[in-house]
Amino acid sequence: MLVIADGVERRAKRLRISVWDNEGFGEGDAMSQAPRILTTTVGSYPVPDWLTASPSEEALIDATRVAFALQRQAGIDLPTDGELCRFDINHPDTNGMIEYFVRRLGGVRCDIGRRDTAEFQSRPEMRFRRRPAGVVTGPVTEGWLDLPADAARAAKVAGGAFKFTVTSPYMLARTLLDQHYGSLETLTLALADALARQVADLPCACVQIDEANVPGNPVDAPLAAAAINRVLDSVKVTKAVHFCFGNYGGQTIQTGTWSTMIAFLNSLHADHLVLELAHRPASDLEVLRGIGPHLGLGIGVVDIKVNHVETPEEVARSIERAERVLGEGRVRYVHPDCGFWMLKRSVADRKIEALARGRDLYLGQP
Repeated sequence: MLVIADGVERRAKRLRISVWDNEGFGEGDAMSQAPRILTTTVGSYPVPDWLTASPSEEALIDATRVAFALQRQAGIDLPTDGELCRFDINHPDTNGMIEYFVRRLGGVRCDIGRRDTAEFQSRPEMRFRRRPAGVVTGPVTEGWLDLPADAARAAKVAGGAFKFTVTSPYMLARTLLDQHYGSLETLTLALADALARQVADLPCACVQIDEANVPGNPVDAPLAAAAINRVLDSVKVTKAVHFCFGNYGGQTIQTGTWSTMIAFLNSLHADHLVLELAHRPASDLEVLRGIGPHLGLGIGVVDIKVNHVETPEEVARSIERAERVLGEGRVRYVHPDCGFWMLKRSVADRKIEALARGRDLYLGQP
């Protein structure tokens, strides 16, 4: 099969790896003959209307099963559970992912009053968010957060290896109003310790930490790295970290460039990175050449901030551009820039299918 890139036809490569030695899969796994570039999704999937209309544990399990099945049928190698258990209809701009964590942590009050809101709004860096997700009133503990139970629910209907996502402690800290620690660093590391205890034995093939604030605040990169690494060091399976420049109601909320983040990215104790690139300038690829070979690269080739559905040919060209700049073998994963929660299911499903077909087209797979 041929891939057309920049008007020039060239034969696609069909290199494969025999086992996913560092991806949490064994010799006997059905994925033992995996493509050298794997497809994955980043996290969220659009909540089915029927789950919103009649939420229940049974409906949540069924919806999670559907999310996995749609991804696997489309050809996604490492799907997610769609984060459907975290959806909050009262927080449509953020999918409820922040509230899901902070409302369950001990030491955090979530009944927000006028004075809380006014104090939070005085922080200019968080003006995109009207109210704090919570108020820290005492030492942060695990509270009644139970990520192992959520991962176990997903594992029962996953139909194979899957990725489980966890919001970064730095990102959580930035959304909270701290009335206890008096220090962003102390609060962030306390959150990291609580999350680290949660992720030690998750029944999944890959744990992904999600961070969408530090790319716009590189001055906090050392703190964010220390906190994220505390969580990653507790993970016993494949470790990934996802970075984007924000996705608040489909809007980019962080200014900045990847060029200020290279040292930070290289310091992470991860196996691979999951990076927003489809909605970024083409020049960002050149900058990523500075990321060390100890980190596999995941490249965003599907833009989730637009309704345009990429064609497989467009996806294939994006992969080819990335390999041309970064070098063959550096791209380990291709994926959307972020989660799909704010798109219509019909759009998200077609983007997922285009992602897998575009990867196959590039590699010359049938």
